[in-house]
Amino acid sequence: ATLAEAYAVQAAAIARWPDAVAGWKVARVAPAFATQFPEERLIGPAFAPNIHRPAVGAVASCPVFEGGFAAVEAEIVIVVAQDAPVGKADWTADTVLPFVQSMHIGVEVASSPLATLNDIGPGAVISDFGNNWGVVVGPEIPNWRELETIEAETFIDGVSVGTGKAVIKPGPLGALAFTLNKRAQQGAVLKAGDVISTGMITGVHDIRIGQQSRHVFAGVGEVRVQITR
Repeated sequence: ATLAEAYAVQAAAIARWPDAVAGWKVARVAPAFATQFPEERLIGPAFAPNIHRPAVGAVASCPVFEGGFAAVEAEIVIVVAQDAPVGKADWTADTVLPFVQSMHIGVEVASSPLATLNDIGPGAVISDFGNNWGVVVGPEIPNWRELETIEAETFIDGVSVGTGKAVIKPGPLGALAFTLNKRAQQGAVLKAGDVISTGMITGVHDIRIGQQSRHVFAGVGEVRVQITR
């Protein structure tokens, strides 16, 4: 019913899960849930086996839960440059630059055994690993410091399903600041090499096993994902 309860469930689940946490997904809290869950964003763990780094031009093969929820989201992914200091929880989009080792185009694969997870709301999403079951780290954005925005388009089986624009600040850099602050509040830190999937750009697009998505980022490149069982 509350953020505190949801993150307590998440922490208990992480402790029981056999895989190492190698990053975090970030998502916005929808306005309809803002009163009950009064934070602008939420986070969930990305486990090491679910982080995919396909070669340039290759298709990332990403599994989802059969009969559950499955979606793909074009996102900017940040690789963390250094361990964060313990206890510091006042980061902003302006002060997190030293923690950006690299910025990449990428994809979050959202999946859960519970098909209605997103409909139930942020409390359920946080409790279930943030509805994350994959982060695809695509090509690096070498000139991201000179960019204000990046435009993206998502295709599923060749059909355009959404377009959008990421604003580097407060978008991806704001998501990194939120994650640094949230982990500090939880008594933990981000580590060098962690990947942060910073939030959807073109929308949350339902996808089925056997389908393929393509995510085109203007002026940078594209990321392709094959959905498997």
